Amino acid sequence: MSFVFITIGIVTLYNGGLAFFNTMTSALKNSLKAIRPVIRRLQAYHVADASGLIKLDAMENPYQLSADLRAELQARLSTAELNRYPDPSACRLRNKLMQVMQVPKNKSIVLGNGSDELIQMLAMAVAENGVSLMSFDPGFVMYRMIADFVGAEYIGVPLSDDFSLDMEKTRQAIKQHSPAIIFIAYPNNPSANCYNEKHIEEIISLAPGMVVLDEAYYPFAQTSFMDRLAEFDNLLVMRTVSKMGLAGLRLGLLCGHPDIIGEIDKIRLPYNINVLTQIAADFVLDNIDVLDQQAKAVRDERAHLFTAMAAMTDLQVFPSQANFILFRVLNKSANDVFESLKKSGVLIKNMKADEGLLKNCLRVTVGTPLENKEFLTALANAMNAV
Repeated sequence: MSFVFITIGIVTLYNGGLAFFNTMTSALKNSLKAIRPVIRRLQAYHVADASGLIKLDAMENPYQLSADLRAELQARLSTAELNRYPDPSACRLRNKLMQVMQVPKNKSIVLGNGSDELIQMLAMAVAENGVSLMSFDPGFVMYRMIADFVGAEYIGVPLSDDFSLDMEKTRQAIKQHSPAIIFIAYPNNPSANCYNEKHIEEIISLAPGMVVLDEAYYPFAQTSFMDRLAEFDNLLVMRTVSKMGLAGLRLGLLCGHPDIIGEIDKIRLPYNINVLTQIAADFVLDNIDVLDQQAKAVRDERAHLFTAMAAMTDLQVFPSQANFILFRVLNKSANDVFESLKKSGVLIKNMKADEGLLKNCLRVTVGTPLENKEFLTALANAMNAV
């Protein structure tokens, strides 16, 4: 008799558990169904694991601050009141950035948790049915991704074979789609070139809305539209401290007409720049000459690296005005070369393109002299071995 009761109990528990499982499965399905199809189709932004490798895949400054400056920074950070919210407007830091970045006095800036947040804020400010955002392909992937995030149409105008702007296609796209925002990476990522200034001026004059010059790589390009903000009310210039050597801080700034910046600032989440970032950035910007020297060292190494790579007959190396170099592998598989480099302890960026302007291309960040030497040795071995 007890056996029967035990059996009934087990069956009851099983059926109850199965019903609970089915309920949870249904709830999960309904939850996933609520997520927009465009989001479900997206692939998450992938960051490669660089553990134990020479990291030349993310356009970072390879130089740290000196030991003395790091010690002084640690002392400054120790005064942070972590139990309190940070200055919501980061006023001290904003004023410092306006001075260091030479923002025209009659313009305003808004800060973001990296340039990515600023791009998202811009897109959210204009997103509604029928709105389009425009940029140039191949280009910075976040323009397209964030357009998808906010439900805006992304218009990618193909670049010419030499990665320059195709102005005929650009004019046509502006006329046809009337984009609310045009993003222009200057220099472009991943091609590392700056576009013709006259072409950019024409785009600004034709644009029905805002034009955002993304100058993330300004320290290496040494050319900017910042001082031309006064000429164009619809021009915004975006900068970041990431490529300057402060990638870990996640700090970007958007500069432009006060009326536009004021509207974008409404979307900024409260306290988006944390107290440690505010203190650290303020301190490092007081030592901007150190970052300037590091940028010069990178520019010098870029020239040496480009010359050495251009001498390799099985590579097509594209000129660079950034802190990275795009190159195409000829007569071999870029995937095989990438894997060979990785086995040698060097991580670069595989563009993973079987067709188009990035076909069989790889991208390498300019590192320290020693890192670049290790890369060149590994690259030569890969080209000979594959």
